[in-house]
Amino acid sequence: MSTMGSSLCAAALLAFLVFSLRLFVNNWHFRVDKEMFTNGTIEDGFVMERNGLVHELNERRKEILPFLISSGVKRLLDESGHFGQHQSFESNHLDINLENESDVSSGSIRMNKDHIGCDQLVDMKAVDILGSGYTKIVLKVVLSEGQSVALKTVYDQGTDMGRCLEDFKDPLGCHELVSFKLKKEIVLLQRLQHPNIIKLRGHCEDSVGAGGITAILEQGFPLQMIQLLQSPWEERFRVCLGLVRLLHYLSHSPLGSVALLDFQPRQFVMVSGELKLTDLDDASVTEPACQMDQDCILQFPLRNFSLPCSAQGVCEGLNEMRNLYNAYRYFFTYLLPHQAPPALRHLVDHIMNSTGELKGDVNDTLEAFEDMFHLYKSGLHLDNMPPSIIRDYAVMKGMSISGNMEYRCWPSYNHQGCMLSVHSDKEAAFICNSLPQCTSFSLSNQRTWTGRLLASFQSGFSHLVTDGNSEVYLKKTKALPGTTL
Repeated sequence: MSTMGSSLCAAALLAFLVFSLRLFVNNWHFRVDKEMFTNGTIEDGFVMERNGLVHELNERRKEILPFLISSGVKRLLDESGHFGQHQSFESNHLDINLENESDVSSGSIRMNKDHIGCDQLVDMKAVDILGSGYTKIVLKVVLSEGQSVALKTVYDQGTDMGRCLEDFKDPLGCHELVSFKLKKEIVLLQRLQHPNIIKLRGHCEDSVGAGGITAILEQGFPLQMIQLLQSPWEERFRVCLGLVRLLHYLSHSPLGSVALLDFQPRQFVMVSGELKLTDLDDASVTEPACQMDQDCILQFPLRNFSLPCSAQGVCEGLNEMRNLYNAYRYFFTYLLPHQAPPALRHLVDHIMNSTGELKGDVNDTLEAFEDMFHLYKSGLHLDNMPPSIIRDYAVMKGMSISGNMEYRCWPSYNHQGCMLSVHSDKEAAFICNSLPQCTSFSLSNQRTWTGRLLASFQSGFSHLVTDGNSEVYLKKTKALPGTTL
């Protein structure tokens, strides 16, 4: 997305936010005038509710303004936070007069040529509920052309809506108030783009009333930690590597250092094996202010960390360290050490010690992960493996096995057998030698996300069949009767 395009989107969305707030306030004035005309007076409770809700709406709008201001859109704001008459951009100028912005709708905010808007949702088919929380609900839908996407919208039965209705007793105003979290998320998804952040495909805004809003996202699936714990180490490492790459980006993002204040596995989804952050409504781009070092304390359930207060009166690096330690306690601890390749365990131990004690920053952590990734992908960690190990096997190229007697190993890419990731036939032979049941293994052209081969290990088979994409390795001492080696 171009800088100018991002700026235009940010300006248009902010125009919608401010317009919808004004529309809501005008609606309140209409209700007040009607009540005065009917009864000649205004109940004190109604006035307090109105003032309280308007105050909350203004506070939510102030939360979004810094993200838009830092997007490169230079604005002239008066003390009340309203636009000035002219909005200047890095490469052009655009006049936005909010009094004439009543036609700001889904059709006028376009991020790129692939943007999905309200028109594409007309004939959609809801398939499933992917998840729900205090504020939002996520639906899996199929568009008219057959494309699957995720729709995130305000959850009318959620906790936030229930609390608002209890406090202010105004459905229209509460929907507007609760929707600000989703609007904030859309702004952040426009500004923060990374392979490990869910892709915003578009959004739809309802111009009727105070305006509802729906985010249209690429489809992901909720992160299942129990399932992930049962997956091969390579897949668990992929999740951790993607997370560190994400945290490095957030520490140096266009908005500054971003802290994920509600850092939980439920804030992430899986898309084609890749971990992606999907909830950004609790993100913060402001480092805490401080007067002394004691103000810069990171508190976690089991331990605390302290950072120095800078000369500028800011706890510099606190956002980054918060993210890093949360990654350690929610992800690394469970996913990284278990069944790590023996030749890489010293590197895993180093990462665990460094992040668990916050001895290094996110740059150091990313470097350690990338080094380990390079060793694992290239097979350099297997340099000490004897080349002669493959001599114990007879190889039959262009063949695959049939009637195989598979046994299960854990964790395996195939839950009905024993399929593991290997760098080469030598590593596969080494694994087969370490498994008492193994008499043979086969390699095909299947590869993992790292480019490593998938090897199937067997305890025996009945016969061979022709297969140009496979080759079978049979232990010479375990040759089956009638098998030609």
